[in-house]
Amino acid sequence: LRPTSLPEALAALAAGGAEGRPRVVVAGATDHYPARVGRVVDEDVLDVSGLAGLREIREADGGWWIPAGATWTELVERTLPACFDGFKRAARAVGGLQVQNRGTIVGNLCTASPAADGVPNLLALDAVVERASVRGTRRVPVAGFAAGNRTTVRAADELATGLFVPDPAAGDGAVARSTFLKLGARAYLVISIAMVAAVVVCDARGRITSARVAVGACSAVAQRLATLEAELAGRQLVPGIGALVRADHLALLTPIDDVRAGAAYRLEAAEILVRRALEELAS
Repeated sequence: LRPTSLPEALAALAAGGAEGRPRVVVAGATDHYPARVGRVVDEDVLDVSGLAGLREIREADGGWWIPAGATWTELVERTLPACFDGFKRAARAVGGLQVQNRGTIVGNLCTASPAADGVPNLLALDAVVERASVRGTRRVPVAGFAAGNRTTVRAADELATGLFVPDPAAGDGAVARSTFLKLGARAYLVISIAMVAAVVVCDARGRITSARVAVGACSAVAQRLATLEAELAGRQLVPGIGALVRADHLALLTPIDDVRAGAAYRLEAAEILVRRALEELAS
């Protein structure tokens, strides 16, 4: 099915597919179909790429709204404040231009891959996911949306309709800076070995009022480094701040050994990336 209105899509999800199976939701389908090469695709697919009004990234009360149909290219091309700089850098690292033109930001989140490049940025931005069904609408922080590897809390009859990103620099004179660093086996078209997203808010004197640092590809779901964030608060954002980072700040991470890297390598790489991210923001 390829509905053209949200009510039609929600009704289809509520009805389910053949033999009571849940429908598989796709938008750009850049992850769905490549994962099924060489085998019969017998799922009931609901293509939401034709839904009206779900493409434009826009300002909302106290922040910004990223609808379900917004692509990576649209994020890159949209004029946004500096708190989105890291997210835009991640958008340029997702696949090639063809994937960026088709793949959606919300789809990347719903796929729930441990190496999804968008998720650490959404965590660092304190983003909230909106889900809709015939039963109503509800919101949950991105931190509570992914439940594990390729698993989310979205119910079978729900559609993730978009993301709300609150303005991190809402205070007088506050300035938010952000960055994203990714390590892969090569520079482009690569799955991450480790990645770091950071959003730091400073007051007019350069003192950190809040810091959000998230690491991806080093756990089943991306993780915020809460203890490091707490230590950064109140400090001046100046060169040398990366020296504050210690191995115990990354204690929540649970990397694995796989074909891309070993667990120990991932941990060391993540620690170095966090230091580099903070130094980049300080400079």
